[in-house]
Amino acid sequence: MPGPLEARLRAKVRDVPDFPKPGILFKDITPALADASLFREMTEAMAAPFARRGITHVVSVESRGFILGGPIAQHLGAGFVPARKRGKLPWRTLGEEYSLEYGTDMLEIHVDALPHGARVVIVDDVLATGGTAAAVGALVRRGGAELHGYAFLMALGFLGGRARLGDTPVECMLEY
Repeated sequence: MPGPLEARLRAKVRDVPDFPKPGILFKDITPALADASLFREMTEAMAAPFARRGITHVVSVESRGFILGGPIAQHLGAGFVPARKRGKLPWRTLGEEYSLEYGTDMLEIHVDALPHGARVVIVDDVLATGGTAAAVGALVRRGGAELHGYAFLMALGFLGGRARLGDTPVECMLEY
């Protein structure tokens, strides 16, 4: 049985059919973000599993992941590192290509964003197929940091994304 926070979150996540294209049922989190107390509780709850792991950095994925990653980094007393699409960061970067339905894309972080041995949690809003999260995990490891887990607001379990993330701990507040 879901707890009170999970029930409140589910009540605020809005289903939007046929967005961004026909056949997709989009899970819109903006009503949950607009509720100040729920937003705070949700980011505190997403940070909680990592509170005693000595996390030094939160790497968060463009763009909705940024909304959650900043407050989670603050709850953990950690630095915030944006993982952005190719060409969006202003300095030298490390990049990791990943597959999309039709073609590929790339995510990047600054080459000096993570000191060697940094203890990292990756934050994003949704775990779907796992391609984006796996790419960011590869970037974190290539940068010399230690990946200690992933935190997602929700997982679309029917898409099998957890399997692409290996043995790294995965925390999700909502499962669909």
